[in-house]
Amino acid sequence: MQALNPTIIQFFHWYFPLEGNLWNHAAAEADYLAGLGITDAWLPPAYKSALGNVEPGYAVYDLYDLGEFNQKDTVRTKYGTRDEYVAAIESLHTYQIRVLADIVLNHKHGGDEPETITIKKVNPHNRVEFIGEPAEIQAATRFTFPGRGGKYSNYTWDHQSFTGLTDEENNIGLIQHEYGSAGWEPLLENELGNFDYLMGNDIEYRNPFVRQELKKWGVWYVETTGIDGFRLDALKHINPGFYPEWLDHLGAYFHKVFNCIGEYWQSDLTALSRYISVTDRRIRLFDVPLHHNFQEASNRKRAFDLRKIFDNTLTAADPAMAVTFVDNHDTQPLQGLESPVAQWFKPLAYALILLRESGLPCVFYAGLYGARYTDHKDGQEITVELNRVDGLEQLIRVRALLAVGTQRDFFDDAHLVGWTREGDESLPGSGCAVVMSNGEAGEKRMDMGRPNAGKRFTAVCGNRHEIISADENGWAVFPVHQENISVWVCDSRQHDIQY
Repeated sequence: MQALNPTIIQFFHWYFPLEGNLWNHAAAEADYLAGLGITDAWLPPAYKSALGNVEPGYAVYDLYDLGEFNQKDTVRTKYGTRDEYVAAIESLHTYQIRVLADIVLNHKHGGDEPETITIKKVNPHNRVEFIGEPAEIQAATRFTFPGRGGKYSNYTWDHQSFTGLTDEENNIGLIQHEYGSAGWEPLLENELGNFDYLMGNDIEYRNPFVRQELKKWGVWYVETTGIDGFRLDALKHINPGFYPEWLDHLGAYFHKVFNCIGEYWQSDLTALSRYISVTDRRIRLFDVPLHHNFQEASNRKRAFDLRKIFDNTLTAADPAMAVTFVDNHDTQPLQGLESPVAQWFKPLAYALILLRESGLPCVFYAGLYGARYTDHKDGQEITVELNRVDGLEQLIRVRALLAVGTQRDFFDDAHLVGWTREGDESLPGSGCAVVMSNGEAGEKRMDMGRPNAGKRFTAVCGNRHEIISADENGWAVFPVHQENISVWVCDSRQHDIQY
């Protein structure tokens, strides 16, 4: 199926089970995903973690080990082996699904050898304020990757490759060397004085040898895996000049432009817009403010004004650069950025990102497949079950097949809103109408456009069974149940959507 609109799936969640063999699972699901209308799959970090095969890949150890070498007590990563990873990408490509690789270039963990280094401890609440005199410590800042033995690269990461770290007493320290003597790297964020440091050994981008090595690795990674683009992690903590330079290098080498989406976790729209501008509009950003609007709307229920759902969002301000999402691996329960959208509101939220003109939507794995997992919080073992989102398959299909044409908004009621897509005359039966309520059941009279005059419409989600006829001008009245959504398509296309 040739989808009319792009849709990304985040094909993992934080607690995906080790025995789930994600790479093999992705390969097996490629046909199903393509049939739904998924055009891009974001896969998790594929390289060796400092915690071996039990961590999702964000505690980066060796970027060149994709599950090929016996390092950190394992050959495979949490998700499988290098061969399985490459096979998954090839399977997705067979079904015309592009692959976005999760790239974590902010920090490294699990150094192989200690070094005697000098650090300046900082005030954790103001990291540009130093505490006491410089001190010598022993730190695992030398990475030699003995299990790999120099294959693919013989670069040794040492303390000059890093800006800062956390010592054994959990103090954050700025490493003293020729690149770091001037302080932390300059960033766009001034949170905590300077937000360069996040975790582990923080990578030093003022070191030209680091930049050279990461460019070399980028070329190797694309050649090895055949990936089509990147999801870039922790952008808020990385020198904003690096990724444009890195992408220019890859673009010149491969004579192509790589699709990039990035995590700049910030609720302030001004901060997102500033990063987009400084990086020359090279990287689309996740619309964090919209996610928080969804969470607020789901928690406040009828106290939330649906007309304001897009207020102060990247989708409203710069839709071409917005990646929209409902939940992700960071926001799911028991995570550090836990902010899940309540289950009842998820169909509404997904309709808002999938069936409108603005933004590039990203569907979360747990929304499509569900998830169940156990972890510890505040000393207690907690089991979480995330249910599949009702109607999500149908919403993706409507986006893929029908959600085109002029959009008309009917955001004229605090608790009952809707919009229509007129469709395209070259695509018979295309177009759709959407109504949602965060309060009582109701109905909304909306204009489908004159090309839809006299046509009949059927609901493909929302548990409505009426057939609605548009009048001679293309107007019709579309009902919805309380705290629910209804999506209406041309009666002749109903069977294309029921999946």
